[in-house]
Amino acid sequence: MENWFYLPLGDGLMAPDLCDEIRAAFLPLFEAAGNPGDMAVFTRYDSESRLQCEIAAYFSPSAREIARRFGARPSTMPLREGLGLLAGDDRAWSLLFPDAQP
Repeated sequence: MENWFYLPLGDGLMAPDLCDEIRAAFLPLFEAAGNPGDMAVFTRYDSESRLQCEIAAYFSPSAREIARRFGARPSTMPLREGLGLLAGDDRAWSLLFPDAQP
């Protein structure tokens, strides 16, 4: 299986601007690729014993070009639990996490 990519986005106050940048950069590449269902970016909010929550982005293998633009590093596939779809198509859930419960 190909690598996923991981990018820490910072705290919940700063991350929304970076999320907007990722969405804006993602859309033209997504459309140029023909809107593939397995091309997506997910986010996870983690507030584990911190005052501010930290947000991380996970880029699917098909989103590697956009991941590299933002300096994301290779990682393993994230667990589906707690993820939100930042950019891509709803088909990504079933295509990328076929064994997970929604």
